[in-house]
Amino acid sequence: MIVLRPAAAGLPRVTIWLRPNRTLSRRGLRRLIMVLVALALTTAVLGAWQGNVFAPLFALVESTAVAVALGVAWRAGDRSERITLDETSLEVHSLPGRRRARFQSHWVRVRLDEGGNGCRRLLLSSHGRELEIGGFLAEQERVELLRKLKVLLEQVNDRRRG
Repeated sequence: MIVLRPAAAGLPRVTIWLRPNRTLSRRGLRRLIMVLVALALTTAVLGAWQGNVFAPLFALVESTAVAVALGVAWRAGDRSERITLDETSLEVHSLPGRRRARFQSHWVRVRLDEGGNGCRRLLLSSHGRELEIGGFLAEQERVELLRKLKVLLEQVNDRRRG
């Protein structure tokens, strides 16, 4: 998901937030896990009633593993990138974490590069440095971000010249 926050009056700074698409809320995740645990335990109780006394134990182990795996996958959706562009620089800040990269807005180039696994990567490059951005975005979103960044960089450079 790409969220563009345009420059406010008097502040020539544009902020772009990049986030993975996530439709399941924390509350929805809890409900999903509860339903899966209830189904597994119901099946295990039926199995125990028919003589498989270890079925509830295995259902608890399986339910715990599924809950942990779903939680880890859901938390992976918390990552995001904030791209800030002003007249002098383009800064990328990765969240969570402390990775920051700064490029001079006049020299930075944006391009799509063919990745090794068939997916295209969106790269910022300047002065021999490269940084991949939006690795968690879908292909169409990367192309849209490429277009937006090119237009914004062009506008910033035109303002500097004019």
